[in-house]
This record gives sequence, structure tokens and C-alpha cells, in this order.
Amino acid sequence: MKDTTHQVHQRAKQRRAKIHRKIKQMGLDAFLVTDEKNVTYLTGFTGDSSYLWLTSGDAILLSDFRYTTQIEEECPQLDTLIRDANQTTFNLVTQIAKTSKSKFIGIEPSCISKSVYDQIQSSVSGELVDTEGWVEELRAIKDKNEILTIRRSIQIAEKAFSVIRSQMTADQTERQIAHNLEHQIRAFGGSGCSFDPIVGIGPRAALPHGIPSIRRIEQDPFVLIDWGARYNGYASDLTRVLVTARIPPKLRKIHDIVLTAQLAAIAKIRPGVCMQKVDHAARSTIERAGYKKQFGHGLGHGFGLRIHETPFLSPINKGQLCPGMVVTIEPGIYLPGWGGVRIEDDILVTKDGCEVLSGLPKSLDECVIEL
Repeated sequence: MKDTTHQVHQRAKQRRAKIHRKIKQMGLDAFLVTDEKNVTYLTGFTGDSSYLWLTSGDAILLSDFRYTTQIEEECPQLDTLIRDANQTTFNLVTQIAKTSKSKFIGIEPSCISKSVYDQIQSSVSGELVDTEGWVEELRAIKDKNEILTIRRSIQIAEKAFSVIRSQMTADQTERQIAHNLEHQIRAFGGSGCSFDPIVGIGPRAALPHGIPSIRRIEQDPFVLIDWGARYNGYASDLTRVLVTARIPPKLRKIHDIVLTAQLAAIAKIRPGVCMQKVDHAARSTIERAGYKKQFGHGLGHGFGLRIHETPFLSPINKGQLCPGMVVTIEPGIYLPGWGGVRIEDDILVTKDGCEVLSGLPKSLDECVIEL
């Protein structure tokens, strides 16, 4: 069930309160939020081209005429500054900065170009201060409502996959499978895919982020599908390998290694554990099997309003897992000219361990389909 506007407002207000305190603690006068997802997270407003101006006690949404009614519907209790066709967003920044006499203003440097940075700098007389990651740190820990929404997103993704699996035919192409996935996701209540689905048949499964082609299912004995659904703004992210003929011995060998690596990593997940160690659990399994160079990406990542967001599990991230984090665990082995195997599930870090939120079969024998 979709939340009421009041519920969304209350959660956004609680999130802003944490930023208000941080602004005060850091001795800033204001914090200009320019990342669209961060604006959504802190306000409930789902439009774009808008900034959020925060002080130690106030919040003002800077937007434009197109969104006047939408803002009234989504966050009616939020103060706003609406520009017309004769103004730019930077005019609003100038206006509010002068009115508030702000001397030290926090910004999000990684989500803006140098051009935008220069325009913000020219719009204010105060000093710009790097506040990178303030909102992302909050977003990394999902609240109960976010977890429920992500669960629903996963359920939709899994239902869509089950349908396209049952309807798969020998003459279907990678592109058709990808299109069918999005259709089913929408049919089950999702707003669309979390990202463009990755569908790789045979040798094309060796492309971790391959773009679907016109290669047909009947051309090779297996297909890798990486997909996710978006529901109420939140994403999911899953990967499975389906077998469309008799299981080739090499596929079974590679799949067993990847599955063992994934299970080893999941077994390590609990609060306080270093993300580097979780990555190592999977990576060392693959290395011992002789495929070190064939697993060249990080083990997993957080997701939520974005498909890739803090935290990131990799060999170099020494950060610790915390309750409420939701991450993917997706080891893989990629062999150019032959194909690849990646197995991906969505995991919630709980107070005393973890919960695998996704439940589709992943043993190879359960992934055989009859065409």
C-alpha cells in the first residue's frame, strides 16, 4: 500500500532533522542539496531540476513553475521558492543566500559539474564547503518503510522473471527477453526496470554489462539475465543463469565455483564486519579455483533510490556493515569467447546477521528450462 503524504512528510522531516544537527555541529550557515535523489530523500518530492536549501532549522525547496502543483501534492508543508520563466535556479540561490546572509555553505561537489559549481559560487558571496556524502551516509541505512518497499520491488522483479522464463522460446532474442521483462515488471505494479536489463546468450554472457543483441536463445545452451524492478522509487537487482539445453560440464564447473563464492560471502555478512572481508570471502574462493583474473569487479553494492549507491563491497573498502544496509552480492567469472556466470542476490544486514531478500532458485539444476 502506498504511503500517505503525511507519512512521507514525517519521514522526510526526521531525515532533515539529522542534517539540521550536522549543519549546526559543523558550524555551517546552510547546505545546498543539488543531487536529485538526495532532494527526494529529504523532501518526498519526486520531480527533477530542483535544489533544497537547508539551514540548522529550516528547509526551502527551490524549484520551478512546472512543479507547483506536484509540490503541493507531495510535500505541502515544505517552504518553497518557485522560479518563473525569467529566472534560473541560480537566481533563487542568490536570493536566498543574500536574504539569509550565509557565509559558509555546504555543497555536494561530486554531483555537480565545474560549470554548475562556478555558477553556485558566483551566486553567493559566502564560502563553499565540501559536505560530500552527508545524505548518502543516511541513505545507506534503510528504514523500515524503505526495506518494505525494496522487498516489494524484489517480489515484482522475481514475478516478472518467472513469467518470462516460462514463456521463453528458442527463437527469442536477447532484446526480446529484455523488453518482455520490462513489460512484466509494469504488469505486476512496478514503474519499470531499475536499469536496462542485461541479457547475454552464450559468449555474450562474458560481457558483465552487455547490451542485449539479436542473438537467439537457440544459438547457445545458456543465458545470463541481470535485471531489477523499480517500485515507488526504489530499485532491486538480481542475476541468474538459465540453461536452455543439456548442462555443459564447463558451465556446471564455473557455476559451482561462483555459487560457492557467493554463499561464502553471504555467510560473512553481519554488523561490524569489514566490507573488504566479505569481498575477500568470495574473491579468494574464485582465486583458489584458478580464475582470479576472470573476476575483475567489486563483489556488490548498496541500492535504493539509485541502483548503485553506498556502500560498495570491494577489495579496497574497509568500511563496516551496519544493520539496515541492503546490498547485492554478485561474484562472477567471465571467459571471453565462451561466456560468463554471475549469481546475484539482494541482502539485508540485520541486527545479528543478514537476510537474503531474494528467493529465486539458483542451483544450476533448478535453472534448466525446456524450450
